[in-house]
Amino acid sequence: MRVRVLGSAAGGGFPQWNCRCGTCAAARAGVRARPRTQSSLAIRGVEGPWFLVNASPDARQQLETLVDGRDVDGVRAPPIAGVLLTDAEIDHTAGLLLLRESTAPVRVFGEAGVERVLEDTLLRMLERFCGVEWTVLEPGQPLSLAASSLSVESFPAGDDEATGFVFRDGVTGGVVTYAPALAGMDGGVLARFAASDLVLVDGTFWREDELARLGISQRSAHDMGHIPLSGPGGSLEALAVLERPRKVLVHINNTNPILLEDSPERELVARSGVEVAYDGLEVEL
Repeated sequence: MRVRVLGSAAGGGFPQWNCRCGTCAAARAGVRARPRTQSSLAIRGVEGPWFLVNASPDARQQLETLVDGRDVDGVRAPPIAGVLLTDAEIDHTAGLLLLRESTAPVRVFGEAGVERVLEDTLLRMLERFCGVEWTVLEPGQPLSLAASSLSVESFPAGDDEATGFVFRDGVTGGVVTYAPALAGMDGGVLARFAASDLVLVDGTFWREDELARLGISQRSAHDMGHIPLSGPGGSLEALAVLERPRKVLVHINNTNPILLEDSPERELVARSGVEVAYDGLEVEL
């Protein structure tokens, strides 16, 4: 199984176009922090094609990194066999419209609630161009992906809106869990993480009041559907005790100080046995 982080930032990317916080300033200056595109993942089994997990607004440039000419036939052929959506957030779905040049209906996988939210907007627009083939993912029910050794299982990621995915390779037995928006970490979520070889998990905010401290918004991390990394009950504390999986933070907001490579927060993440994803990070299991 191969996993490639196409985009490791949260919505707006890094640096964010309208933000002058310290981390964005560092990225623009080219010191202490590297730029990142918006959250997306590519995954393929030991047998079969790439699949895109969440279609970000940066999908065009992200998909270019998958095009090598070895796995496709014809002048126009997609580098992916389908798109899997963890939720209906615009940061994870706007890229669907960039797939409209497809010569065949775009195959999309997601829970029924995600389809309901998108059917009158993005899916209707995409239908006018190339068409859409939606496959419903039932929570807790593994689904084999056609022409691939992979199966995918969706699970609740702490609220009624976001889901996570568990990918299993039927040939190698490798297990990857992807949860870019994590609103809670109950026993079920932690058990899935503990049984994985690789966990790619929500690293959006460092603090619960991160945006308020910067005068950006009064909304807390939990208000926006994310567990902060630090503090009592923070996700970093729980991730640190997991022994089996390789643990990587994704979906990192532009305000998060872990984006600064020399920050004390980044050092604490590393001491906890957790990594900070970057665009292009690839793991093979």
